Amino acid sequence: MREVSQPTAESIRMVDVLRALADPVRLEVVLRLAATGEESCNAIGGDLDVHQTTMSHHYRVLREAGVTWTTVQGRTRLVRLRRDDLEERFPGLLDSVLNGASRHPAGSS
Repeated sequence: MREVSQPTAESIRMVDVLRALADPVRLEVVLRLAATGEESCNAIGGDLDVHQTTMSHHYRVLREAGVTWTTVQGRTRLVRLRRDDLEERFPGLLDSVLNGASRHPAGSS
């Protein structure tokens, strides 16, 4: 299994997490991962109307901010939320963001 660059739990910074979650596409990815647990990049990206290279950028931003954890298995990249790490570092932050996003989807007032 190949490794990808990911921050340790202790090095996750709130400003990076919030910056990553501020983008509507990345927030949609996080909402989906919260509902499904873990998915391949292809499964998530296939449902969004975003070019593959742009999706790769969004996955990288989420991973480098410490929001997601990526596991490489052969040619497949599996992505999941780092819910436990985020809860330990910033209690309640992820749930607050997810609840707010669920109540006010992108594009609604």
